[in-house]
Amino acid sequence: MYQTKYKRNMKNLITLAIAFSLVQFSWAQESKKVRTSEWSLVFGVNQPLFTNGFNFEIDYWADKWMVDYSHGIGLEFTGDFVTAEAQNQQLAFNITHSVGFGFGYRITKGLNLRLEPKWHVWEVHYADAFKSSEGLVDTYTTYTLGLGLYYRWTPFEKQNNALRGLTIAPNARWWPNIATTLDNNELAYFNSRTGQNEVHQANNIGMGNTPFFVNVSIGYTFGMK
Repeated sequence: MYQTKYKRNMKNLITLAIAFSLVQFSWAQESKKVRTSEWSLVFGVNQPLFTNGFNFEIDYWADKWMVDYSHGIGLEFTGDFVTAEAQNQQLAFNITHSVGFGFGYRITKGLNLRLEPKWHVWEVHYADAFKSSEGLVDTYTTYTLGLGLYYRWTPFEKQNNALRGLTIAPNARWWPNIATTLDNNELAYFNSRTGQNEVHQANNIGMGNTPFFVNVSIGYTFGMK
């Protein structure tokens, strides 16, 4: 009787151990899937088209979250791309670096919302001596903290070839200034072109000197699941 009960218990224990092992194996496999990450390298289209500059972005994609690093270089704001104030003061601007991070939540596989702290280094030049040492008026930095809504579209993801990772990422961003290196967020200076003291208000990074702008990035995603 005792041996029968013992054998039954041992059988139950072995069954439980096997079941537990299977659950652990299954969980490990699933965890491995979740930990399999994707990377994207994309390049902004607007920067070379409209500001004669360059921008790249590196994205790390987890299951529900993502993080990015982006860097813009040599972004020029001249002519109609500056404010009426700047045109009256005969100014043009060169952003030597526009750098920052994004911390995002993946609402769907493609759609994601990001919190984006960034900083932007502005060179203020006279427009008739743009990007020359003699035309440089001053340099300042703006700091932005805003949101970006992105969609990662991989149109060939079902194909088993090199086109699979092709990535197109339209986006809309709102990056308001939260601080600048200027006193009272303005540059007071003597303007040698107008011959009088002038005040330049710190620029916003977006369209029409607003915090808002849209863009499209194109690149490639590696390690797609």
